[in-house]
Amino acid sequence: MARPSRGERGRRRLDPRLAIGLVLVLGSTAGVWALVDGLDSAAEVYAVRATVTPGHRLDPSDLVRRSVQLGGALDRYVRPGTVPGDGVVVTRTIEAGELVPWSAVTSDDTAEVTTVVVTTRGALPRGLGPGSLVDVWSAPSTEEAEQGAPGVLVAGAEIVAVVAAEGLLAREQSAVELRVGHDEVGLVLTALAAGDALDLVAARLDEEG
Repeated sequence: MARPSRGERGRRRLDPRLAIGLVLVLGSTAGVWALVDGLDSAAEVYAVRATVTPGHRLDPSDLVRRSVQLGGALDRYVRPGTVPGDGVVVTRTIEAGELVPWSAVTSDDTAEVTTVVVTTRGALPRGLGPGSLVDVWSAPSTEEAEQGAPGVLVAGAEIVAVVAAEGLLAREQSAVELRVGHDEVGLVLTALAAGDALDLVAARLDEEG
């Protein structure tokens, strides 16, 4: 019987299963390399420990570092070493654990917000609490000791805190700390001084926005 030639022996050694195995090993190695490379590209950004509302000045105790992969969006978020020495002021509510975007803070000391406490004539509607946006409705007092037609006094105020009510009127009134614009404080204080009836209603968001 004739012996197979040297070329035929070489072709017989090339087992397709071996080739497939080599491809799988190379693919797995490439995947691990891509994963390691991806982990190396993670960067540290700041998140807030607890919910913060507009007007709050962030300090180191408010922040916690998070290692994340944001790619081209990295510059949109506040990173260690990028915060001005005097900190930044929050311009919108940032929920606990949320990354801090530059669009939600400002280094401008003249952030036009402040807080005021109002007492409503009714209990706070269910579902409203710190961080909720509300419209402040006012019904002016009249000479006949009645209430006039209500209207929106302040739109889009933010609830900072709900003050515990005491006494017999606890179920009929709510003391609520609101964050409003500086130019709206006068309106609220005037309404309170006049004895106008105040109510808080969940703010209606712009559906088209």
